[in-house]
Amino acid sequence: MERVQALGGVESAALARISPFAYLTYLSAPITIEGYQPAADERPTAEYNQVSPGYFTTMGIPLLSGREFTRADDENGPPVAIVNEKMVAQYWHGEDPVGKRFQVNDKWMQVLGVAKQAKYWSFSEPPKPFFYVPLRQNFSTRVNLFIRTSRAPSAIAAGLAREIHTVDENLAPSEVITLRKAINRTALSSQQIAVGLLSIFGGLALVLATVGLYAVMSYAVSQSTRELGLRMALGAEPAHVMRLVISRGLLLTAMGILLGGVAALTITRWMENLLYKVSPRDPLAFGSALAVLVIATLLACFLPALRATRTNPMHALRG
Repeated sequence: MERVQALGGVESAALARISPFAYLTYLSAPITIEGYQPAADERPTAEYNQVSPGYFTTMGIPLLSGREFTRADDENGPPVAIVNEKMVAQYWHGEDPVGKRFQVNDKWMQVLGVAKQAKYWSFSEPPKPFFYVPLRQNFSTRVNLFIRTSRAPSAIAAGLAREIHTVDENLAPSEVITLRKAINRTALSSQQIAVGLLSIFGGLALVLATVGLYAVMSYAVSQSTRELGLRMALGAEPAHVMRLVISRGLLLTAMGILLGGVAALTITRWMENLLYKVSPRDPLAFGSALAVLVIATLLACFLPALRATRTNPMHALRG
């Protein structure tokens, strides 16, 4: 760790058994909170992760109280842990638990600090009790190395591999990627597939709606040939006829948007688990959809309206 932290561009580095949003699951254990009396049917449990000093700084998770782990929190020191906000609210009723104890697998641990609530497995997960223990007190042979740096992964990979080879020439980093890319690969893959499919179906629906509106307007213009011819015979300008046809198309679209908007506001709540920090009733999304539909309507109505302006009044009235 000292060698990695000495690399150029490295701001901080830390180890952890489980990477956030990874396919691997966190360890879970029954817990007993000193001073907390659970209900008769309650079995308090919490998930936890083994982390090294510097983990919270490297991952950007603020500590609300207490301190982070240090090298002194090793196998020779008293068992300690850092808990999250949900655990504090649920078992200590919001009181600062720093200095208090809880039991994990028959081992009492003292609370060193409180970490801000984070996401551990997915963006849609509800807040849950979670705590962290020092890696030196709960050793794991499988760890992930996290590095906070302003440099690109490719720029730091060579130096990282070199420092690992100084420990063991047969070792090498399995993969050097950004945390964002790792999250996109694991936690967001299903959402990206779902959004992709919805985009394809939405695009097909838009094409079908545009073609359908074009067909309706073309048919309406053909059925209104005499009316349009009479208007032009009485002095209506082509621009007026075009506005008339397009306004009828926009009226049809407005009726469809009204019905579709009501249905969308009702149905989109089922998509909430696919969204992160975006409301299922996001006004920007609905406004963009409205703009796209209006543009599609204008395109669908343009050719029939143009055809209407070229109506020969004499032929229309004679027909």
